[in-house]
Amino acid sequence: MPQNESRPVVFYDGGCPLCRREIAHYQALDRAGAVEWVDLLKAPERLRQAGISTTEAMARLHVLDTNGVLVTGVLGFVTLWRRLPYYRHLARLVTGLRLVGPLDRAYRRFAARRFKHRCADGFCANG
Repeated sequence: MPQNESRPVVFYDGGCPLCRREIAHYQALDRAGAVEWVDLLKAPERLRQAGISTTEAMARLHVLDTNGVLVTGVLGFVTLWRRLPYYRHLARLVTGLRLVGPLDRAYRRFAARRFKHRCADGFCANG
C-alpha cells in the first residue's frame, strides 16, 4: 500500500475475548497494513481525538473511514471488510443486496447484550 494512502482506523475492545479473536483474525489477513488497529483500552487518547467516549466505543464497533468520517456497526464492518482480502466480496454482497440496515438491526441487539455482559463490573461507566 502506498505510504500516502490513508487507512481506515478500527477501534476495538482489547479486553473482550470475543473481540480480540475476531480482530486477530482480521489482522492476520491484513498483511498489507491496509487498516490501523486501535485497542481502545490502550489508546484512550485516540478515542478522544476522534470524539468518541469509551462507553460509546465499548457499545459497538467504531471505524474512521479513509475520509475521517466515523461509521459504526455493520457499516463499520463493511468499511473494514473492503480493505481485507476475501472480505471484499462480503462487503460488496452486503451493500449490493442492501443488507446493511437489516444486519445492523441484528448487530445492535448482539452488541447490546455483549455490552451489558462486558460492562457488568462497571468498567464501561468510567468512559
